[in-house]
Amino acid sequence: MWDKKHEQMIPSLKSVNIIVIRLPNWVGDIVMASPVYETLRLNFPEATIIACVRGYARGIVEHGPWFNQVIDCNDKTLAGLRKVVKDVRQLDADMALLLTNSNHSFITAKLWGIPKVYGYRRNLLRRYFLTGGPKPQKQGKDYKPIPMQEYYLELCRYLQLDMPEPPCSKLYTTPELDALCAKRLAHYGIEDDHFLIGLNPGASYGASKCWPIKYFAKLADMVQSQLKAKIILFVGPGEEEIAEAIVAASKAEIINTGPDKIDLAELKPLIRRCALLVTNDTGPRHYAVAFDVPTVVLIGPTNPEYTATNLQFTSVIRRDIPCSPCHKRICPTKHQCMVEISPEMVFAEVKSILREKADHETGILSEKMD
Repeated sequence: MWDKKHEQMIPSLKSVNIIVIRLPNWVGDIVMASPVYETLRLNFPEATIIACVRGYARGIVEHGPWFNQVIDCNDKTLAGLRKVVKDVRQLDADMALLLTNSNHSFITAKLWGIPKVYGYRRNLLRRYFLTGGPKPQKQGKDYKPIPMQEYYLELCRYLQLDMPEPPCSKLYTTPELDALCAKRLAHYGIEDDHFLIGLNPGASYGASKCWPIKYFAKLADMVQSQLKAKIILFVGPGEEEIAEAIVAASKAEIINTGPDKIDLAELKPLIRRCALLVTNDTGPRHYAVAFDVPTVVLIGPTNPEYTATNLQFTSVIRRDIPCSPCHKRICPTKHQCMVEISPEMVFAEVKSILREKADHETGILSEKMD
């Protein structure tokens, strides 16, 4: 149902009652797109809004206030494609919004039979068969690198929707998830007054994003000895060997979550509990941003412009070398972009951003007292 305050909305959307939104596939992109979910709920407060997302990622968004339903989209197999097409067709939706760029996801959406399908018109196929959508910004022959949050919100601007101000990443938990987190932390020996720092050493994108194991180990030594912190190691699927190697190389007492197979839902309250997160440029960094957890991000092969939003409590460390950003999953040379980021540099940023956060909170407290 259309809320009459949204006078600028495209007229054909004013009768929309059921919306399907195809979420991105990467964890970080799903979080960075959360202002879009908030925008849809703001503009269609009474509509049924359904998220369609890879099954492994549903725990990221299913606890938020945006969606009435979350549907698994495992359309890489014929059986999975048939199921998601059947599930969506039963909804009888009026509109779909595609946050994915691939032709594969576009074809899946066309099979849904939804009359209005909006998304980026990146090529001839999408340009002529989408109902509408913006073209990506170009810089010469290439696509212009812009923050992914802005990239997704441009779809909302095209649809002339009102947007939250300021737009920022958000995530939500539930009392059940919080209780599970508390139980997990108690099992690890983490008490309420403990100063907890998280380390996230993996990256599903590829090894090129990963800071060296020995550097994480040395950083853990410095953090624990000088800051008297507890250290928790966040470990994604396939990253168990990385975590074990860090623990073996470090003198610090490190909580290795690898054996517990923490899923993407439980990861939310665990990262929120941290006083700070040190991470490669990968999904959990965006969890920290969504919860205003101070974050030190180590960036090598990727372009920082894609994630340059909501950085109030984020420090990005990057070496400006000729071959970066290359966006290669495996470094073909000496991994210079990450090797040149020393543990001492990172520890200095850890202390700096913790001071900034403390000063910020002290300022807020002073304003409230005034």
